[in-house]
Amino acid sequence: MSVRPSTIRVVVVDDEPIAREGVRRHLVREPGVEIIAECGDGLTAVETIRELAPDLVFLDVQMPGMDGFEVTHAIGIDVMPAVVFVTAYDKYALQAFEVNAVDYLLKPFDSERFQKAFQRARVQIERRTTEAINEKLQALLESMRQQQRHLERLVVKSGGRIFFLPVAEIDWIESADNYVNLHCGRESHLIRETLSGLESKLNPEEFLRVRHSAIVNLKRIKELRPLFKGEYEIVLQNGVKLTSSRRYRNKIMQIL
Repeated sequence: MSVRPSTIRVVVVDDEPIAREGVRRHLVREPGVEIIAECGDGLTAVETIRELAPDLVFLDVQMPGMDGFEVTHAIGIDVMPAVVFVTAYDKYALQAFEVNAVDYLLKPFDSERFQKAFQRARVQIERRTTEAINEKLQALLESMRQQQRHLERLVVKSGGRIFFLPVAEIDWIESADNYVNLHCGRESHLIRETLSGLESKLNPEEFLRVRHSAIVNLKRIKELRPLFKGEYEIVLQNGVKLTSSRRYRNKIMQIL
């Protein structure tokens, strides 16, 4: 039997103050709701969601600098809370949302439509169907990703600040459980993402997975030294040496 939470903790994300006010005005009419934060941009949203771990996020799709989809990528599908997208897309574009059963609010929306979206989110949260929510969100992102270009930059938190890191500056990427370590010259940055998840977003013509735990920027490779049984020692321009595994031999042969 599911346990009804005493309070649903909500974060509202929209770059338009009037839009945030509209969502807030509807939320205060709902019982058992606490608005724990409001964010005016994607970077702040990523930081806030990671720190406060809300139950529900009202997330604007179109924001300058970092849109709603990039926010979900930065946080990670496996830890993303329930999401109601708020968007100005027309009804044809919204078919992607409907097919994947992820709710949305089309601007401008009325009280009846808001309440429907909120109640659907409440049911999902109370039934603790986070896994199902994430699966639907993943399906939505996959459908949208097919229409988007390869990842060009990553959101990185380092030294109390959040910044964009162009993927072209990465030398190689190392797996660290549910995180990846981005090696860039003398610096390295840890972000929450799986290596397979990141690999799927990178341009395969620029980044190559050379073993289970490592991806290399092809432009950073200085030399390939054959070893034994299909393995190679990969020497990068900065002197770092990595060893490929036989499992990825065919991929290395393709670049040769």
